[in-house]
Amino acid sequence: MRNRARYLIFFQYIGTKYSGVVKVPPHQLPSKGVQDHLEDAIRKLMPLNPVSLSVSSRTDRGVHALSNSAHFDLQRKNNLPPFTEGILIEALNFYLKTEQIRITNAHRVPDDFHARYQAQSRTYVYRIALGIPNQLLLPLTELKFCWSLRNTELDVGAMRKAAALLVGNHDFSSFRAVSTEMAFKNPVKVLDVASIQPGGSFVQSHFQREVLFWEVTFKARSFLYKQVRRMTGALVAVGQGRLSVPQLKEILEARDTMAYPKNLVAPAHGLFLTRVDYRETDLRPSPRTSEEQITSSGNSEDLI
Repeated sequence: MRNRARYLIFFQYIGTKYSGVVKVPPHQLPSKGVQDHLEDAIRKLMPLNPVSLSVSSRTDRGVHALSNSAHFDLQRKNNLPPFTEGILIEALNFYLKTEQIRITNAHRVPDDFHARYQAQSRTYVYRIALGIPNQLLLPLTELKFCWSLRNTELDVGAMRKAAALLVGNHDFSSFRAVSTEMAFKNPVKVLDVASIQPGGSFVQSHFQREVLFWEVTFKARSFLYKQVRRMTGALVAVGQGRLSVPQLKEILEARDTMAYPKNLVAPAHGLFLTRVDYRETDLRPSPRTSEEQITSSGNSEDLI
């Protein structure tokens, strides 16, 4: 089927109003996940095939993404050639314009490409604001985009020592939340990066008071359920003096989700998925696909 194509799309979203990124089961309607809205937009392109999106990285309710990714197949009617990437982006964004979701990039990929299993790494950034006794003191632009703490400072040196303990190949059972997938997920992960660096707000120079931001960054090929928020919460507790570095090491080495202290998990709204990376060779279409794209034509106005 020469007019059937597989696409990898990169997309961003503000997670506040969505139930998470993945599709919501019928019994949970009318709430929707980001995937529901993406699939609705793809259906408006009127493909012949059923629409099914495979999302690379699951995020929970309230978590945001600057770059998540997914793949899907699309076969056009009347033997029309596959859409070019530019037209696909423009058309999908037109149908998503009432949502806080946008397509940022698209690739025509090989028919056996898989957005989840071929991802080489995922990067998350957690944003923290200090010296905020209540959220009314935050700029409006930051209300749902950071974790605001009363602390005016954190022991960042201790946090970095604790973060260094998490880097490498470990059984992260203590840092995963209980889920239905626990029995099927290998808790051993390789954490490539765990760093704490100064952050900022783009409105800082225009705000009436200075707000100190920190960013906690994690990078790995994959993560366990709520692993990032649990690691962040533990590191912040170290920075606040509520946990010591040796205690965090004990939690890690316990390899038991019940070893994680209660009420430490960082809230969802400070977390951003910022990157999903792939090998360039995995994204290269076949020579025939390249020829089809050169010969294909279309006008996004015909679609929207």
